[in-house]
Amino acid sequence: MNFLVFLQAAEGTAKQGGNYTFLIMILLIFVVMWFLMIRPQQKKQKELVKFRESLKRGDKIVTVGGIYGTVQEVKENTLLIEIDNNVKIRVDKASVVRDFSEAQQQ
Repeated sequence: MNFLVFLQAAEGTAKQGGNYTFLIMILLIFVVMWFLMIRPQQKKQKELVKFRESLKRGDKIVTVGGIYGTVQEVKENTLLIEIDNNVKIRVDKASVVRDFSEAQQQ
């Protein structure tokens, strides 16, 4: 009888150790996801915001919709873009994704 009590006690501590191992593995998976997926995306987003804030007249840009143009006027939230001779459109700053000169190099 004492031997059975001893086995049950040992079995209980083994299960508890397994729970800690499971929690450590979940935590490790979260940390790996953070460094491989979330952190680089946040860095890319910060660079994009910095690019949008630094736009000035004469910059060649590409919008989310694939419109290539040259910045003619910069306001707080909008840009006036010349897409052809005497053809200008106003777009939201958030729709600008990259510099056109970079797109030509790629």
